[in-house]
Amino acid sequence: MTPYPVMNAILWPEGYLPGQADNFVSNECIVADVPLLRVWALLTHPDEWPRYYANSANPRIYNGDGPQLSAGCHFAFETFGFPVEAHVTEYVAPEHGRPGRLAWHGWAGEKGTETRLDVHHAWLVEMLTGNRLRVLTQETQNGTPAKALATTRPNPMLNGHQDWLDGLLKEAQASL
Repeated sequence: MTPYPVMNAILWPEGYLPGQADNFVSNECIVADVPLLRVWALLTHPDEWPRYYANSANPRIYNGDGPQLSAGCHFAFETFGFPVEAHVTEYVAPEHGRPGRLAWHGWAGEKGTETRLDVHHAWLVEMLTGNRLRVLTQETQNGTPAKALATTRPNPMLNGHQDWLDGLLKEAQASL
């Protein structure tokens, strides 16, 4: 019997493990014949996000870094009505047989207030057998706004991230 391929998983920092954070969403697509490197390029350039994801605005990378995200870089953008500051905590470019990994800690609001929101948003981009591309994005959130989002139906985070994922893949396919 042929063993099933193992799919990679998101790496979670302490305090952001799904089931222990205040909110968690997971979105995934597996598609055939979409170039991994094109998806990675679109994903790691925040200035591209507003073109294919309507819920992203005014991206900027600080300290002269960029235009591509990189390990440790500080950036900002607007999403879900929140101005988000973010710090890249994981950046591993895809290589033959190794998935691409991108994650950031994002925050909005003043620390210690009811409006504070802290998130860990992670992406995994990997090739599977049969020239299939898997894109997984997951986010955990902590804070009062996260608790409210967790019980909102329809779930705006789940739907918003699906729009981001769908737009990313559509934009990558348009370049074929």
